[in-house]
Amino acid sequence: MKKIFTLFIFFIAFTNYYSFGQTKVSGVVLDNSKQPIPYANVVFKGSNTGVVSNEDGRFYIESPDNYTELIVSFIGFPDKVVTLPKQVNYDFKVILTEGNTLKEVKIFAGKTSKKNNPALDILRKIWERRRKNGLKMFKQYQFEKYEKVEFDMNTIDSAFMKSKIFKGMEFVFKNIDTSRVTGKTYLPIFINESLMDVYGDNENKRTKEVLKANKNSGLGSGEGVNMFIKDLYNDYDIYDNYLSLFDKSFTSPLSRTGIDVYNYVLSDTAVIDNKVCYNIVFYPRRKNELTFKGDFWVNDTTFAIKKITMAITKSANINWVKDIYLEQEYEVLNDSVFLPTRDYMMSDFALRKKEESKGVYGKRTTLYRNFKFDEKKPDKFYKDEVNYIDNTVYAKSDDYWEENRFEKLNKDERKIYKMIDTLKSVKKFKQLYSLVSILGSGYIEIPKWHLDYGPIFSTVGFNEVEGWRLRTGGRTYFGPNDLWRIQGYTAYGFEDNKFKYGISGKWMIDKKNRIIISGGNRRDVEQIGASLTTTNDVLGRSFASSALFTTGANGKLTNINLTTLATEIEPIKNITFQLGFSYRTLESASDTFALDYYTDATRTTTKSKVTQSELNVQIEMTPKKKTIGYGVERRNIDAPFSRIFVNYSQGFKGFINSDFDYQKIQLYYKQPIIIGAIGRSNFIMELGKTFGQVPLGLMSVVPGNQTLFIIDNTFSNLNFYEFVSDQYATFQWEHNFQGKLFARIPYLRKLNLREIVGVRGVYGTVTDENRLINASGLIYQAPEKPYWEYSAGIGNIFKVFRLDLAWRGNYRDIPDTSNFTIKGSFGFYF
Repeated sequence: MKKIFTLFIFFIAFTNYYSFGQTKVSGVVLDNSKQPIPYANVVFKGSNTGVVSNEDGRFYIESPDNYTELIVSFIGFPDKVVTLPKQVNYDFKVILTEGNTLKEVKIFAGKTSKKNNPALDILRKIWERRRKNGLKMFKQYQFEKYEKVEFDMNTIDSAFMKSKIFKGMEFVFKNIDTSRVTGKTYLPIFINESLMDVYGDNENKRTKEVLKANKNSGLGSGEGVNMFIKDLYNDYDIYDNYLSLFDKSFTSPLSRTGIDVYNYVLSDTAVIDNKVCYNIVFYPRRKNELTFKGDFWVNDTTFAIKKITMAITKSANINWVKDIYLEQEYEVLNDSVFLPTRDYMMSDFALRKKEESKGVYGKRTTLYRNFKFDEKKPDKFYKDEVNYIDNTVYAKSDDYWEENRFEKLNKDERKIYKMIDTLKSVKKFKQLYSLVSILGSGYIEIPKWHLDYGPIFSTVGFNEVEGWRLRTGGRTYFGPNDLWRIQGYTAYGFEDNKFKYGISGKWMIDKKNRIIISGGNRRDVEQIGASLTTTNDVLGRSFASSALFTTGANGKLTNINLTTLATEIEPIKNITFQLGFSYRTLESASDTFALDYYTDATRTTTKSKVTQSELNVQIEMTPKKKTIGYGVERRNIDAPFSRIFVNYSQGFKGFINSDFDYQKIQLYYKQPIIIGAIGRSNFIMELGKTFGQVPLGLMSVVPGNQTLFIIDNTFSNLNFYEFVSDQYATFQWEHNFQGKLFARIPYLRKLNLREIVGVRGVYGTVTDENRLINASGLIYQAPEKPYWEYSAGIGNIFKVFRLDLAWRGNYRDIPDTSNFTIKGSFGFYF
């Protein structure tokens, strides 16, 4: 989400034109009383070029050919043929007059009937054949693909161009153009091109893309830009029940559940490429749901889609996106095979959904050619490369691109490369670009020294031990694919008057299998009971001990001195093995909290400091995870993927004065599930057991949350150290309905709120031998009777805030605890 928001801020900060098409019309469709008619069908007479008006009755239609008439139609009204006074028409009004003379195939109602509707009969034929059309007809397939992605500032007017922010950069406005979808002016500012070979095996359900060439306008580099683009524009299949766009599941107009959320109208019949095709118009039955409006042409015998165009409705429950427009075309290979030839997708990112609001277009055009079928590849061919980058892909000459592009760039697209190169030499542009980079990454770049200062968002913190805390730090940074990195920080607490620090380093010694060695040291104050399953990241720090606001007594903090050494390898993509060694000392940081334990059988001698050496073996599996970069550190793409994490720890008594001998095994499992239009669920399970005698500092503390903010994997109504255990099992379930329920409630649907519910539970025990050595004064309470709590929340408040209400299900009589809490969080989500 940070990547998307960063791009959005950058483009919004920037936010007489040329004409491509020969005929352009923007306008509105009205009835006799001058009320707008939503979802009216608008077509150039004598063509298959058409659009559907939006919820306000507005439309824009464009064609490279010359047309003199429009045909406008809507159910309940006779078709109207309108003469165009000129080739370019704006603010054009079309008034439909009610009547009874309708074409035989029209449906006589605002909401179409689910019975005796010829459009639904055709839709059922599509369902029957959808797994037998196109690429799915063959055992194997392969083809060439060309992808072009462009970002443009839109809704540019004279006042905007005269803004002081563009002083010294006025030359960019020489490249203003007009969108063929919306009719708005726009300024191209970024372009990325890719050529690739695509292979698929329908028998084994395997696919592979081989990138052959990539070129961009200079605002990023190599695969990082390419993967970022794919994060925004996922591939979609119109035959699927749901299309995943921007972390949302939109109901496809070809979905088996489409009848419940769409109206369908059989509008026309025409011959396209010597094939008879039906035209069906679709639009949503209700507002605020994740649906589209548009139309498609379908063959009358194979019931394969020939062409489909669709756009989201303005009321759809999605943030920061004003419009999404999809267009897909197919060619007829023979009498029964329809193959994709062209995809087009356009999104309009904007702070508001008002018609006049400025924003940014993101456009992707994909072309396909040279299809081959039933050429089987060996299974190893489809094996994913763990960490492979071919730098020659990003260094292809201009002559190579001129020869291999599927279609030529237009004059304005060609200008983007030159314009961006010029912009990068403008001082003000550099300053704006740096500001956006800081907001997105949290680091201030110092290119001269190859350093980043930050993260700036961790500069200030507060807790009972340190009081106000200031932190400063940085990292080396030569580029996104660095093979080594050193980072560190220092902090000072104004209450305990102590300096803290952390330093770590990583070095990738084998790029192919991602063999990385790492090490570091941290001395700091930490809330060690903030999570159950943790790694030995020396720069990690508990949010619980650095939050600005907390509730109740929050002094159970620990001075930790941690040193680690580790090596990891990724022999198979998304499966990582790590072997590590750690040495730590733990000591209470507060007079009101102790980690004391008995050192003898008679329970007469105590010790307050824990010294422990430990060997760790970790396995992490993240199926379907996608990452950006090839360096020692990579960023995950914001897409749901499951995670399995297994950790085995062995403590060695006597080694480097270590105090305890024990074994600990832990398992963490997270499974996100997309349930179509109903929303998304997250299931998390954690299991753990410690074998051997250990003191409080090495016990498993059930993570409480005494902050005012929502923290993942914690229990909202538990205090820190309220429950401790040496074996435990936790379960968490959270479901986000994404506004599905509120969309059906009048007055609430316009707010685009989103409903979230959740349940968490934990069971745990403590052995008698661990209770015997406890001298901390803290009474061990384990959730031997499973503790559970439940929550209900409202998300998307003012688009950026979430509020959760959480209740204890049991253990409601414990003093100084909360049976009910309210917590919130901020975030930018689509």
